[in-house]
Amino acid sequence: MPELPEVETVRLGLLDCLDNFLVSKVLVSTERSIASPGGSREFIQELEGSRIGKWIRRGKYLLAYLHEEDDKTSSISAISNRRGMLGVHLRMTGYFQFLKEDLGACPHTRVRIWNRQGSELRFVDTRNFGQMWWVPPGNPPENVISGLKHLGPEPFSKAFNSRYLKQRLQSSRRPIKSALLDQSVVAGAGNIYADESLFKAGILPHTQSNKLSDKQLEALCKSLKDVLKESIGKGGTTFSDFRDLNGINGKYGGQAWVYRRGGQPCRQCSTKLMKGRLSGRSTHWCPRCQL
Repeated sequence: MPELPEVETVRLGLLDCLDNFLVSKVLVSTERSIASPGGSREFIQELEGSRIGKWIRRGKYLLAYLHEEDDKTSSISAISNRRGMLGVHLRMTGYFQFLKEDLGACPHTRVRIWNRQGSELRFVDTRNFGQMWWVPPGNPPENVISGLKHLGPEPFSKAFNSRYLKQRLQSSRRPIKSALLDQSVVAGAGNIYADESLFKAGILPHTQSNKLSDKQLEALCKSLKDVLKESIGKGGTTFSDFRDLNGINGKYGGQAWVYRRGGQPCRQCSTKLMKGRLSGRSTHWCPRCQL
């Protein structure tokens, strides 16, 4: 599943390609792709004639502000946000394509959005778990997209720090790897970057959350931010089905420290890397660098 760096890469691509994109036509090929009340009928009705403005990210969710046709500003103020919002979650295999001509839709195309010039924003999803929402104007997006209610702080926010983690995990006996995967603890991190950040912090993924020292918590916060920033700079990871709007995978995977490298030598100490399962997820670590 795409994690924060991949979703952020998509957000930047959408910002670049859809500058004041005026929606003239919407086609929903798969009803289950639309999760908002009113289904595809209301989704199509409300999107057509709207102008797509600024895209933001919250955890692994993408949100776009919708404006009136004659409002060409990308302001996120409530005054200009008269057409509501468009919400998206890519889930496991969803991705966008931006096409300036019709190349024909593949069988996994779920939603197609055109402007008057014939350019198309296409949502493709092999496993069909991805979802889209239309959020009415004046309505907080979490009232429609329930998953937003349960998200913890963003990793790059001031709210995410060692003091917060200490308080949040003080009574938790679960492994720290499992805690990092909990979106209510920190929004956007997933299996890849949990493994990578724990390696850089020198912490075993099996360590009981409330046993981490203040120094370890500080190292973990820093390593998670560093790993996410590095991956965003490389356009996400090569692992998984993720691709950007041009169909290109990210480049981070080639520099991964431990993820999917079980049995290979550690890039730092040459010790054979370990691989196992933790809370149902594949987990990778170095038995020497992580204590």
